[in-house]
Amino acid sequence: MNTKKFFSVFAIAVISALVAVFAYSHIVKSDQKIVEIQQKQIPAAQYASLPATPQMAGPDLTKAAEKSVHAVVHVKTVSTKTSEYSGNPLYEFFFGPGNPMPRQEQPVMGSGSGVIITTDGYIVSNNHVIDNANNIEVTLNDNRTYKAVLVGTDPATDIALLKIDAEELPYMKYGNSDNVKIGEWVLAVGNPFNLTSTVTAGIVSAKSRSINILTRQQGTLGIESFIQTDAAVNPGNSGGALVNTKGELIGINTAIASQTGSYTGYSFAVPVSIVEKIVADLMEYGEVQRGMLGINIRDVNSDLANELDLSTTQGVYVANVMEDSGAEEAGIEKGDVIIDVNGEEVTRVSELQEKISRFRPGDKVNVTAMREGKKKEFYVTLRNIYGSTDVVKGGKSFEILGAEFEEVSNSEKARLRIRNGLQVTKISRGKLQEAGIQEGYIITKANRVPISSTEDLRKVVDMVEEGLFLTGIYPSGQVAYYAINLEN
Repeated sequence: MNTKKFFSVFAIAVISALVAVFAYSHIVKSDQKIVEIQQKQIPAAQYASLPATPQMAGPDLTKAAEKSVHAVVHVKTVSTKTSEYSGNPLYEFFFGPGNPMPRQEQPVMGSGSGVIITTDGYIVSNNHVIDNANNIEVTLNDNRTYKAVLVGTDPATDIALLKIDAEELPYMKYGNSDNVKIGEWVLAVGNPFNLTSTVTAGIVSAKSRSINILTRQQGTLGIESFIQTDAAVNPGNSGGALVNTKGELIGINTAIASQTGSYTGYSFAVPVSIVEKIVADLMEYGEVQRGMLGINIRDVNSDLANELDLSTTQGVYVANVMEDSGAEEAGIEKGDVIIDVNGEEVTRVSELQEKISRFRPGDKVNVTAMREGKKKEFYVTLRNIYGSTDVVKGGKSFEILGAEFEEVSNSEKARLRIRNGLQVTKISRGKLQEAGIQEGYIITKANRVPISSTEDLRKVVDMVEEGLFLTGIYPSGQVAYYAINLEN
C-alpha cells in the first residue's frame, strides 16, 4: 500500500509540473531575447598592467651624417717592405740563423680615412695611416681620386696633414671638443674594411682618456687625452671623423680597445682642441711648435696621497723639475700638485697634457698648484724641446747633429750583412763630430731603435731628453758605438 501510494503522489507531481509549464509558455509571453556579448579585445601590453607611454624618439642624426659624409675621404698608401733571408745555407749550418740578407723590396698596401678641413684640399688624418708611405692616394666620396702630398706629421699626437690639388671641396667645420659631454650622441664616419662612406653612431663614454698607446711609442712626448665613444670603429676608420649632432668635427678617430683587431665596444679619438693647433702649426711652420712646462709628472691617487701626505687626491704630481725650464724659472718645485691651468681644473695627467699642448713656446700660462696644503700661483713661460722660446723649424734636430744622411742601398746592406741603416755622408760642426763619428758611418740603431731613414732618426732624437746611444758599422766592416750628449 505504501509503495502504491508513493508512486501515485510522484505521478501527480510530475503531471502538475508539466501542466504549469505549458500554461506559462502559452498564457504569459516573455519579451526577453538572448544577446551575445562581444568580449572586449585588450592589447597584450596591458596584460602586464603597464601604463601606456608615448614612443620615445631617438636623436635625428641624418643632417649630421649628410654634412660629414662628403668631407670624409678614403686614404690609400703604398710603402715598401724588405723581406729577408740568409741566402747562405752553409753559413747557417755552422753559425746558425740570424744574419739575414735583404731580399728585393716589395710594395705594401695600406688604407685609412681622412677629413677635408678646407675647400682647397687640406686633409687631416692619422700619422700611423701614412707612416713610411711612398705614395698617398685620396679618393673622395664622389669617387674622384687625387695624389696627396704629406705636409707634415706629429707622431706625439698621431696626427698627419695632407694636401691635394683641388678646389671648392666639401669640408668639415671644427666643433668644440671642450663642450662635449659624456652621454652625448656622436657619429663616427670613415672607411672600415675599405667600405667607403660608412657612418656609425654611439655616445661619448669618457673624456681625457689615456690608453698608453702613444706614450709607449713616443715616450714622454706622447700626448693622450682621447674622447672615448661606443660608436663602432674598425680597421680603416683611422683618420676618420668623430662628429657631433650639428655635423661639426670634434675628433679624429685613432684607436680601438680590442684583443681581436676589430671593434669590441670602445673607440678613441684625438679631440679637435689638439687637432686644430697641430694643423695650424704644420700649415704655418711645417713643424709642431710644442710648448713645454719642463716637468716630469704623474697622476695623484689615494696611495700616492697617503705616501707623500698630500692634501688632495686630485691633480697632477710634479715628480721632477728640469733645470733651466720654464717651470723652474717660475718657481714650481718637486712635490707640488698642479690643480689648475688658466682657470681650468686639472685632475689627471692627460688633462694637463691636453691643455698645455694648445700653446706654443713663448706663450705664458697661469698654473695653480697645491704646496703643503696651500694654493700657489705660477706664471710659466713655455719653452720648446731645446729649452728656448724660438720657433722650431724643420730639420733643426739634424742641424744639431751636424751631419747629412742618406739611406743605405740594398747591395751595401747585403755586403755588410745588416738589415737596415742610415749612412752619414757629410760631417760638419755638431754633436756627431764631437762624438768622433767619421763620414761613412752607418747608423743601424739609435737608443736600440732600428734606423732606416732620416725620419726614423728624427723621431728618436725628438723623444730623448739627454743622451743618444748609436750602434753602427763602417764600410770597412768595423762595428762602432757612440754615446752623444744632446744637452750641452
